[in-house]
Amino acid sequence: MNTIKRIGLVSAVAFALFAFNACGDDSNSTSASGENSALSSAVEDEESSSSINGDSASSVIPGSSSSVILSDSEGSSSSVKGSAPADASSSSVISDPDRESSSSSEKSSSSSAKSSSSVNSSSSVKSSSSSSVKQSSSSEDQSSSSVQNPWGTSAEWYPFSCNAHGGCLEFTDDRNGRTYKYLKFDGKKCLNYSETGKCISTKDTSIFAMVENLNVGDIVRGFKDQKDDSKIERYCYDNDTLNCHYYGGLYQWAEMMQLPSECNTKSCADQIEPNHRGICPDGWHLLTYDDFFIVVNSNGNQDGVKGVRSTFGFGGSNDTGFSLVGAGMRITPMGGGGFKELNQTAYWFYPTENSYKDYATADNGSMGKNEKYMNKNALYKETGVSVRCVKNEK
Repeated sequence: MNTIKRIGLVSAVAFALFAFNACGDDSNSTSASGENSALSSAVEDEESSSSINGDSASSVIPGSSSSVILSDSEGSSSSVKGSAPADASSSSVISDPDRESSSSSEKSSSSSAKSSSSVNSSSSVKSSSSSSVKQSSSSEDQSSSSVQNPWGTSAEWYPFSCNAHGGCLEFTDDRNGRTYKYLKFDGKKCLNYSETGKCISTKDTSIFAMVENLNVGDIVRGFKDQKDDSKIERYCYDNDTLNCHYYGGLYQWAEMMQLPSECNTKSCADQIEPNHRGICPDGWHLLTYDDFFIVVNSNGNQDGVKGVRSTFGFGGSNDTGFSLVGAGMRITPMGGGGFKELNQTAYWFYPTENSYKDYATADNGSMGKNEKYMNKNALYKETGVSVRCVKNEK
């Protein structure tokens, strides 16, 4: 009988140990699952992690500046930094409607291409408990807590961009539900230019133009071209959607024009229309050189091109309210497909071509934080730059 009791006791102990171990396994499994749901794995991407140290000559055609229109009184840089975007919550958790539409086929990388800019993608995995970054449901939308807001808070930004100009107007892009601010610019249109690009005669006119950069499309990593002609694609600086949230997307020329991607390497002049819509919302067209001239020469601007730049870290007085920010660029594939010059330079294409390199280039504008002139240059079409839109006249 004692033997039977001992056997029964041993069996009970063994069963208890088995149940405890099984319980422990479940606990470990739950913990691992919890970590996987809270963290994004750092994926090493050899193609996009190469160091980028090219200068502007890798994308901008040397010696191609063709016009000097205006100069400002000084080129000093403001050191004022904003602490939150106009539509950010006080906890700094960013809600970006475009994140839900980003392609899930790409994998997020925390060791993406390094920029010469001081703002880089984070190399560490972020916990979902972080108060500075919201992890997206998309697998590639891991954001960096080091991203800085170039606009200032609503209270800081509004007086320079809206209040001083009669209040900003707003419209919503029905393609992704994003709301943009825009202003009316009463200024002067240039009727005739000299051979050097200087305006000879003008007339009074007005336009309505966006005062922030366009941000629409599925994200494409920097080492890839925007080649899917069935949808709109965008680059985000350092492959970080938080940069798109603040600075807008970066687009190749053909993508901006909504022309076949092959137009990045050949002439498509016969497909360029007056007031070319391109990537802009319905009822809007891509910013032209003449449009930008009107903005720079709009009423109340006493500072030339300094008057179109943001006061928050981009050396401007923003007299016009145009609020140009240094969104930088995505470098061409021959330059490595990385990113450079965030908070240093603003780049944008005009809806025109340039004959340099068999029309693999297009006319563009660019402006550094200390720039004193309004120039038109030639830029390789495969470069990724910012986009602004102007409302069509009724």
